[in-house]
Amino acid sequence: VQLQASGGGLVQAGGSLRLSCAASGCTFSSYDMGWFRQAPGKEREFVAAITRSGISTYYGDSVKGRFTVSRGNARNTLYLQMNSLKPEDTAVYYCAATTGSATRDSRIYNNWGQGTLVTVSS
Repeated sequence: VQLQASGGGLVQAGGSLRLSCAASGCTFSSYDMGWFRQAPGKEREFVAAITRSGISTYYGDSVKGRFTVSRGNARNTLYLQMNSLKPEDTAVYYCAATTGSATRDSRIYNNWGQGTLVTVSS
């Protein structure tokens, strides 16, 4: 499974960004997917996850109500819509895939993308 995250960039506080994660080399609809982030000097943090059907979604407490995870199985792509961005959202964002169940535990994910940097200025 190859995962390619994109869509990061510099945005002002209060703004929005949409991240994408393109999957290849796999049957995308067979994987539950997750988004994680890691800020400089901090541990990796769970952001959001979605089941392979797209029916169920899960969010970290710090992003609940502001971020939305979705997927387009026909396009082999995972998305993360980020609204009302805050400076503390600044991090490298990673997408990940698991043949298990969507979870906030990063150890369950078998495959990881390279990350895309999101910088939120105050």
